Amino acid sequence: MPVKLHWFLPTNGDSRTDLSLGNAVGAHGARIDASTTTERRADIGYMSQVARAAESLGFEAALTPTSSWCEEAWVITAALTQLTRSFKYLVAFRPGLQSPTLAAQAAATYQRVSGDRLLLNVVVGGDAVEQRRYGDTIGKDSRYARADEFLAIVRELWSGEEVNFSGEWYEIEAARLLDPPAWPTVYLGGSSAAAIDVAARRADVFLTWGEPPEAVAAKLDAVREAAELEGRELGFGIRLHAITRDTAEEAWAVADRMLAGLSPEQIAKAQSIQSVSESEGQRRMTELHRGRTDHLEVAPNLWAGIGLVRGGAGTALVGSHEEVADRIAEYHDLGIDEFILSGYPHLEEAYRVGEGLMPVLKARGLIDSKEPVAA
Repeated sequence: MPVKLHWFLPTNGDSRTDLSLGNAVGAHGARIDASTTTERRADIGYMSQVARAAESLGFEAALTPTSSWCEEAWVITAALTQLTRSFKYLVAFRPGLQSPTLAAQAAATYQRVSGDRLLLNVVVGGDAVEQRRYGDTIGKDSRYARADEFLAIVRELWSGEEVNFSGEWYEIEAARLLDPPAWPTVYLGGSSAAAIDVAARRADVFLTWGEPPEAVAAKLDAVREAAELEGRELGFGIRLHAITRDTAEEAWAVADRMLAGLSPEQIAKAQSIQSVSESEGQRRMTELHRGRTDHLEVAPNLWAGIGLVRGGAGTALVGSHEEVADRIAEYHDLGIDEFILSGYPHLEEAYRVGEGLMPVLKARGLIDSKEPVAA
């Protein structure tokens, strides 16, 4: 099966320089740093440039994050559907912050308005400080239990039949979704046992961050086993940054410049934020680099330097286009069919991937040779 390539929308802002990782200290941590600035604002003009470029290059969709540091994902991507043709949007949302009936209604409306271009990334939340910003005070395990009920209700509503539900977190009476459109594929990631259990029951695609292949393989096996117990089969995706160039030397020079642009103070501040995260995935990302600035190639062409200052996905595929294609093929052999990539800055790096890496993947039969969509 060919792989699907997705891109990322930096809805907290972007930078025109390769040294933009410094922006990630406040922007990607749970605690907002008001002193952090970006050179490109996340307005509709710039976001449409990134989305239209990704669409024209042949990316399938773009992941849009959710947090108090970025633009609201449902709203900005709904606007972007009117500025793109067939491009899809992987909208990250937190299921506990609104009722499942309202969320289903919003998703159905989005599908009708966009022409079935909605994908849903369920983010349960891994930081208590961030959750409390939204008035959500329950613990991590409870958030997963609530998400499980939430997704069960949404799936039942999509049948178009009347739904009555009585659970620990929701009491739903006589709810109905009128004229349900196409089902929006549900993505869910996480490394904890609770995340894997909910994904096995409710998700369509399980997402992982970019760990070394052997760690990813073990995680996928755990998800497959859990899904089999539920009588289900899931797809798999991975979230990675990419620094891909004509030669390996060029690519690693970019990574070196990024690292050189980080001060010890920036790294220490970001690491202090990451250390209090409740996320098992974040713990595993941090374990790859442990705050050090040397020996950051944690597997062939897998660089953990981004995680020094960026919470969440903290690894990048670094190398020549052929080497990066090798690594994508390696993950694909493990069962990964969807790759959510990104790079700093996101507009220019979309072209680096689209014009440099994609032709190599097409030549190897790893992605379809369909014609890009005209901008």
